[in-house]
Amino acid sequence: MKAGIIAAGTGERLAAKGIPTPKPLIRIGGEPLIARVIRAAASVRVTSIACIINDLNPEVDSYLRSGAWPVPLDIIKKTTPSSMESLFSLAPLLADEPFLLLTVDAVFPFTSLKRFLARASALTDAQGVLALTRFVDDEKPLWVRTDQDHRITAIGNAARPSPYVTAGFYYFEPSIFHLIESARAQGLSALRQFLGLVLDSGYRLYGIPVSKSIDVDHPEDIETAEQFVKTSEKG
Repeated sequence: MKAGIIAAGTGERLAAKGIPTPKPLIRIGGEPLIARVIRAAASVRVTSIACIINDLNPEVDSYLRSGAWPVPLDIIKKTTPSSMESLFSLAPLLADEPFLLLTVDAVFPFTSLKRFLARASALTDAQGVLALTRFVDDEKPLWVRTDQDHRITAIGNAARPSPYVTAGFYYFEPSIFHLIESARAQGLSALRQFLGLVLDSGYRLYGIPVSKSIDVDHPEDIETAEQFVKTSEKG
């Protein structure tokens, strides 16, 4: 299993509130977000990691290239218009086997990732499995509804009311990349829209509940994530 990391966002909401540090380099629990998510992927023994970063923050590129990482790291340096296009840019490096996908701004216990993958790997008919959490701290969360067998029946506004939102990490079969051209032809512009297309196209998607996950988008999220990491590590 490989891993892909989406870290190409510009962190506009953080910068607008006076935080000039590129989001991947914001420190949580004593390490940059990008280092934490690489370590999370390595903890589940992925064979390699493909990471996309933007070309607006050369310090992120320098940090990654100067590090000694536990697994081989391939870096794509490209500013994309959306997280969907960031995923598509990773496709050449992920299209030959199942892969774990993580977003750089999701902070979660590593044990949650391990348990998620153990359950996801047992769903042999799934083309995709989304980690879901009941903790909602985003102004625009991606709601997900599942049936009693955890198969996803709705994504986005159609899923409300639902107790679950996406937690920031996923497990996919590379067959989802067959929908790249369709997504672009329909003018889709976000990862959440692409996930809706995957579901609407008849792909079998499942949702697995995990524990709390913090999405670092605003300055106040940094302190929330710091306290969460301290508490989870003590636990």
